[in-house]
Amino acid sequence: MVFLTSLWVPILLSAVIVFVVSSVIHMVLPYHRNDIRRVPKEDELMNALRGLDLPPGDYGVPHPGSMPGMKNPAFAEKMRKGPIAFLTVAPGAEPSMATPLVLWLLYSVVVSVFAGYIAGRALPSGAHYLQVFRFVGASAFMGYSLALFQHSIWYKRDWGTTLKSVVDGLIYALFTAGTFGWLWPR
Repeated sequence: MVFLTSLWVPILLSAVIVFVVSSVIHMVLPYHRNDIRRVPKEDELMNALRGLDLPPGDYGVPHPGSMPGMKNPAFAEKMRKGPIAFLTVAPGAEPSMATPLVLWLLYSVVVSVFAGYIAGRALPSGAHYLQVFRFVGASAFMGYSLALFQHSIWYKRDWGTTLKSVVDGLIYALFTAGTFGWLWPR
């Protein structure tokens, strides 16, 4: 068993490495550029939404209101007729990546903490690189990727976008696993 406190270097370094790798993936490589498409008549839609004065939050259209409401013929007709939309409304703000980037780095630290915890409970000091790689990699992959499928299953997110993000999660997990394998206590 390895204590989590002895894993702080691979935890922090793997999070920083994932942060850099994810920046390269999203800023240099082109395969995420069409994940979110521009809405036709964007200004008209924004003006219409602005006029509704929706508070920030997540919305679904049509919305049944309750479980029994799903059986309502009017709701069923709206679903058949479409469109079906899932909408996240955020307040207007100056464009800034600072907060999301800080939160992403913190999230990467959390994934590494849990991956390190699981490996630390399963493996002793001096464990072979590939054993550490296997435990940390599987745990980090779960942290970075598996919950992404829920958005395609329940909220109709494009499966291609989800699968690209799952591949990203696999890449992040591999770098996390490699870092832990390299820096595992001897």
